[in-house]
Amino acid sequence: MKRLITFIAVVVITAAVMAGTSPDLIRSINLGLDLKGGFEILYEAQPMENGAKVTKESLNQTALSLEKRSNVLGGSEPEVTTEGTNRIRLKLAGVTDEKEVRNKLKEPASLTFRSKDGTETKPDQYNKIELIGSDFAENGASITYDQLNKPQISIKLKNKEKFAEVTKRLASKPINSPERNLAIYLDDRQLSAPEVQQELNEGTAVITGSYTLDQAKELRDTINLGALPLKLTEKYSQSVGATLGQLSLNQTLMAGGIASIVILLFMILVYHIPGLIASFTLISYVWLMLLVFHFAEVTLTLPGIAAFVLGIGMAVDANIITDERIKEELRSGKSILSAVKAGNKVSFKTVMDAHITTFIAAAVMYWMGTGSVRGFALVLMIDLIVSIITNIFFSRYLLVLLVKGNVIKKPGLLGVKESDIRAL
Repeated sequence: MKRLITFIAVVVITAAVMAGTSPDLIRSINLGLDLKGGFEILYEAQPMENGAKVTKESLNQTALSLEKRSNVLGGSEPEVTTEGTNRIRLKLAGVTDEKEVRNKLKEPASLTFRSKDGTETKPDQYNKIELIGSDFAENGASITYDQLNKPQISIKLKNKEKFAEVTKRLASKPINSPERNLAIYLDDRQLSAPEVQQELNEGTAVITGSYTLDQAKELRDTINLGALPLKLTEKYSQSVGATLGQLSLNQTLMAGGIASIVILLFMILVYHIPGLIASFTLISYVWLMLLVFHFAEVTLTLPGIAAFVLGIGMAVDANIITDERIKEELRSGKSILSAVKAGNKVSFKTVMDAHITTFIAAAVMYWMGTGSVRGFALVLMIDLIVSIITNIFFSRYLLVLLVKGNVIKKPGLLGVKESDIRAL
């Protein structure tokens, strides 16, 4: 009785937890661009200056800058990876205005503060670069308002002393002379050229002008995007429409639902109580996979779903191998408890061998592969670990509880006919 109560408690609690958390887990799963719609671009990186080289550090820094830009521009879970010595692959899902995002992603957005050095040929020209983009604090641009409530952009600098030195030097120039101006440029576009009245030692500067609030916000976001260390050229691109992605997802879910129902019915009809337990552990397996996806923040793509379905197939195989072994032991004339123990023991090595060899293959794919291949391999490895927990140990634990609790007293409950049992 104690084991039967334990069995019921484990099943009820597990089912309640799954029923209560599954809707939120499903909603929290991140979908890739092939399911949600978006685009993929392969960039070739080149140095900004002639004669310079693309280094691993500059390539990684550019990839990191692209990822930050994608987040600022409203992308969903951008995936940015470097390939070879000079390529960067970007996958961005959930984008509404692809053209604008693509233009923004590779925009240099080089912010500089300049003064005159005597080489200028035009009155409004400023050639001496006093401060560059790396001198400004990350995400340090923000909207503020002047005394007339007009929007302006405030920028924070990393090095207060450097800014103080520049402003002190310019403030010493003759009053109302252009040499006192500190012009602010975004790329080669002059935003403003304010005169420095005094030394500024607070580490902040303000860009003023006749900006509307939307223009000020756009300028703030452009500055916060920062400069890319390398020049990027598109070599390949692929777009997936949101409608096509949603259609793929719906068809995949429908196919998965039909296949799951058929599998569960097959297990119950052929293996009876072990099949019923296997069905429950398969559902537990799916729930645990969703839980792992949630906490690991895995982005699910079509290759990932393919790996998920393959894992379900292996989980079913693990249960079938075990249940068939138990039936063989029963047919040889052993008692139900002895048959279950012997069947579990004999099948364990076979099932583990299959899981371990497949895991090794998936690990190699993850190590050697890129893009969707790595996604497939990662989900498959998670599949195998979760499958061992649920479809090997959890399934056997529940079955042994029922057998030792004297709930299964006849071989027919394990799918074996009395007439098939051989005499010892």
